[in-house]
Amino acid sequence: MKETLPVLYQDDQIIAVHKPSGLLVHRSMIDRHETRFAMQIVRDQIGQYVYPVHRLDKGTSGILLFALNPQAGRVLSEAFEAKTIGKEYLAVVRGWLPEAGHIDHPLTRQADDYGNQLGLASQELAVQDAETRFTRLATAELAVANDRYPTSRYALAHLHPLTGRRHQLRRHMKHLSHPIIGDATYGKGPHNRMFAERFGIQRMLLACTRMYFAHPATGIQVDIHCPLAADMHSIIDALGWHDALLPQQQP
Repeated sequence: MKETLPVLYQDDQIIAVHKPSGLLVHRSMIDRHETRFAMQIVRDQIGQYVYPVHRLDKGTSGILLFALNPQAGRVLSEAFEAKTIGKEYLAVVRGWLPEAGHIDHPLTRQADDYGNQLGLASQELAVQDAETRFTRLATAELAVANDRYPTSRYALAHLHPLTGRRHQLRRHMKHLSHPIIGDATYGKGPHNRMFAERFGIQRMLLACTRMYFAHPATGIQVDIHCPLAADMHSIIDALGWHDALLPQQQP
């Protein structure tokens, strides 16, 4: 049976789908052995070419937007570059972060696939401004010793990136000392392993749950919401955070 992805929004200009964790958007030099790509799945699903306009990390689930023609692709790509497209995420993080805050922490531009092919080192790339707003939605404390503490604390965070830097949310949460659970690159191994052993989940607990922007053809505001994937929602339920979710975030 042909693989498909849940469609969240579609018209003659754009399509938004729910990308699961573990799926690449398109072919990458970093994951050369992968054979499944969201771009190809959606193309085969709707029977026409699709144009990627933004990134969503392999481990992140949630809203993935494609254009259906080059003109819409250019307009949306420029809108992402101009920071006029809003995105909101939910994440499970280590520790109890403050109730709300604004992270204004520049990030070194990381080499993308093209930069890696050219052999560019991260220190050769420019430092870029990067800002993220966050709100703490819920907390939990587990009777599990971790690091040097007798218990383990976690929080459900609402993240709103104001810029779109590579791995921005993951790097900003690490900078705040509240890394995202399941993040093998910027997270904490003991906490990641504990979640895998206790809950049977090995994915990164980060999901794009809302995206809003001016339609590339009409200019009318489009507001797309995405429920959490079942595997991430199972963690939310296990930690007693179901009531912290908005109705549109529930499966």
